[in-house]
Amino acid sequence: MATTTPTRIDDELYASAKVVASLMSRSAAQQLAHWARIGREIEAGESISQRSIAAALAGRVPYDQLTPHEQAVVRAEWIERMDARREDLDFAAEFAAAGKPYVGLDAQGQVVRYAADATVLEVVAAAVAGS
Repeated sequence: MATTTPTRIDDELYASAKVVASLMSRSAAQQLAHWARIGREIEAGESISQRSIAAALAGRVPYDQLTPHEQAVVRAEWIERMDARREDLDFAAEFAAAGKPYVGLDAQGQVVRYAADATVLEVVAAAVAGS
């Protein structure tokens, strides 16, 4: 588990982080950490182009055309975006709202068929050994 250390942040930088964070589905602290990771990668790199990174993230430049350091920055951004998207997922609620049953894994790794209200209809398959 990562630990955190309190630090003072310039008010203007924090305000900017709050604005951008809301657009990127992050907290201000997550946005500042993201910027710090990007800055670390840029300083570690010999030739990193923010324009190339932005173009790759927008899908205008192929990932394979980036330098290894630029690719590292892009991967860090992809990880942040995927984490943010996963936090917002609640398929059980979506199926319930649509009134549809669904299949998922229970806490023991068994395949279970659920009613729209999340009650168990049946265990479809037992957990696989070793999982």
